[in-house]
Amino acid sequence: MTAQAAARAFVVALFAAASARAAEDVSVETTRRGAAVEVICRATVLAPRELIWRTLTDYNRLAEFVPGMLKSRVVESRGAVTIVEQQGEARFLLFSSPIDVTVATTDRPPDAIDVQLIKGNLRRLEGGYRIEALPDGRHVLHWRGLVEPEAPMPPLIGELLMRASIASQFEGMVREIERREGERREGELRGAPRREVAP
Repeated sequence: MTAQAAARAFVVALFAAASARAAEDVSVETTRRGAAVEVICRATVLAPRELIWRTLTDYNRLAEFVPGMLKSRVVESRGAVTIVEQQGEARFLLFSSPIDVTVATTDRPPDAIDVQLIKGNLRRLEGGYRIEALPDGRHVLHWRGLVEPEAPMPPLIGELLMRASIASQFEGMVREIERREGERREGELRGAPRREVAP
């Protein structure tokens, strides 16, 4: 391996280690709000805002990297509003609940996306993502939302089910952001001009 290749490999490995540390910085809080559950998620990611935004709004491909999501399809776009059909399953231990919803996402670039239930087998789903810039170039990704199942569930089981499902989906989103950023960094390194070595 040449010195230049070794240096590039070191930088990629260093970024991967930083991403792994960032992925561990994920917090999830839940609060019972009557029959609904409020879920608040937060993670620090080392990636540009534009890449985070592109990943969050990649609606047709969400099922490829969001755990528990089996289908995500854009059915209509009206300016900043995108109508998305989604199917999946919420799971916690031996408990599971199918999810089949149509949501309206309102893009408010460069740092906010609102989500609102239109129809489906949830009684309530509303929330959104926020992207917060940090001075060191990292970003904090926030999700805050209220979810209420269509059928009543035992209080503890319902809260744990919603917490586990949304936390898993949020972590899957964070992993995809970091995977794409790793590919972007690697591509930049491969495309970097070679330094001429004096004879």
